[in-house]
Amino acid sequence: MSWKNYLRPSKRLRDVGLLGMNQRNGDYILRYNPRKYYPLVDDKLRTKKLAQASGIAVPELYAVIEAEYQIAGLAEKLKNYDEFAIKPAHGSGGEGIIVVNGRSKNCYRKLNGTLLTEEEIGHHISNILSGMYSLGGQPDVALIEYRVDFDPVFDLVSYQGVPDIRTIIFMGVPVMSMLRLPTRLSDGKANLHQGAIGVGIDIEQGVTTTGVWQNDMIDAHPDSGNTITGLNLPNWEEILLLSAGCKELVSLGYIGVDIVLDSKLGPLMLEINARPGLSIQLANKKGLLPRLEAVEKLKKIPATAAERVELAKKLYRTQ
Repeated sequence: MSWKNYLRPSKRLRDVGLLGMNQRNGDYILRYNPRKYYPLVDDKLRTKKLAQASGIAVPELYAVIEAEYQIAGLAEKLKNYDEFAIKPAHGSGGEGIIVVNGRSKNCYRKLNGTLLTEEEIGHHISNILSGMYSLGGQPDVALIEYRVDFDPVFDLVSYQGVPDIRTIIFMGVPVMSMLRLPTRLSDGKANLHQGAIGVGIDIEQGVTTTGVWQNDMIDAHPDSGNTITGLNLPNWEEILLLSAGCKELVSLGYIGVDIVLDSKLGPLMLEINARPGLSIQLANKKGLLPRLEAVEKLKKIPATAAERVELAKKLYRTQ
């Protein structure tokens, strides 16, 4: 049976080592992620401050809007920046994010060319504060930060938005990675559920392998037609080290770490997810279970991120 037939639920999924949602929740998230540490990752502002204190590279924070009255001073806060991103601190799935890449007179230009007035930007931030985009609809804060200018390696295989690299880190060990590429369907967002592409990555070499889009296996970007496989990702060793080091940052055993590659600054940690999705398995045409179980069987986990990265490469060769 071909791999594509495994894209639909089946009792045969375990035969190829696929991790299901119930098993992920019970055997890994519940067991290895103490709930008391969830606020460290569910709050992007808190995650960013922890990362900065630990020397982990993140997009620079320009301003934080915590209350309605602060919106009146928005123009003053933004006067030195022609490009920036606005995002909710407790958002998920890319919802509520606005990326500005220039100005036209008194308006702000989005990536798709749409112009927003200062009043429209203020209204959007007001919606963020009200909890429109937050987990559980709770009151939120708005972060204004550096706009990532993605590495030229992605010029031909991305649509408008910024691609990112998601790596599953288990007990500090990188076990599987994928590149997420925005498309027209995903409206420039690197979110697979909204129509982005997931591309598997050879952890040992940092080279893209196979792609999945809308439950179909693909090897070319649907918008440009350019090949998405065989891409050599720059700074791959640094990306793995950055991802592996996030285990100590948030004290969670099973996490997804999202890294972006900036053309000037290199790898930057974007966010950490305590409940990473499972589509990464489809992108890699590999199940997570064998690698997770291999880590669980180890008598001792290496203490340093560098040692854990070398272990990850070894596991990749054997699983």
